[in-house]
Amino acid sequence: MSDKTLANPAVVGLAGFGGTTLLLQFHNLGWAGAGPVLWTALFFGGLMQLLAGMKEFQTGNNFGFVAFSSYGAFWMSLAGILLGTHFGILQPTTVDIGWFLVMFTLLTAIFFVGAMRISSAHAVLFLTLLLGFIFLDISHLGGPDMAFFNIVAAIDLIICALTAWYIMAHVMLAPLNVKLPLGKPWVG
Repeated sequence: MSDKTLANPAVVGLAGFGGTTLLLQFHNLGWAGAGPVLWTALFFGGLMQLLAGMKEFQTGNNFGFVAFSSYGAFWMSLAGILLGTHFGILQPTTVDIGWFLVMFTLLTAIFFVGAMRISSAHAVLFLTLLLGFIFLDISHLGGPDMAFFNIVAAIDLIICALTAWYIMAHVMLAPLNVKLPLGKPWVG
């Protein structure tokens, strides 16, 4: 048996989630094109999170396993939708995309309940993600001002992405004696 400490897979999962979410919001605000989003969604957000989820499985962390695996699949699915649309394989409507987002909104609500028991930073991460999905649901399912809700979602999700990176920095830097506070759980 080895005394060697293994790396925490959450660092790569949070890096991929935060980076891909940030880049997509830059695209949604008109600052970046779709190409980098597509490839980042496939590899950094998709594959990297899926691998992190599989490693979380090996640690016995159900929350990390399902969260990273689910959002990895989200990014890969979104990239597939973008590729399918580009190549004319399928032409999903805005409402189709809205229902795709609703599915992940409901899943995120479940994660938010668990995140409130981990730390304030985790609760903020999943609350901003949940709100971002809700704003996108409204915009894609025919809300009153679609452009407005897309902008609000983008700003909210930038905060979400940066929160993911903050938690990643906490996990990565803690063994180096750099202590970034995560705050107490919201629910005991």
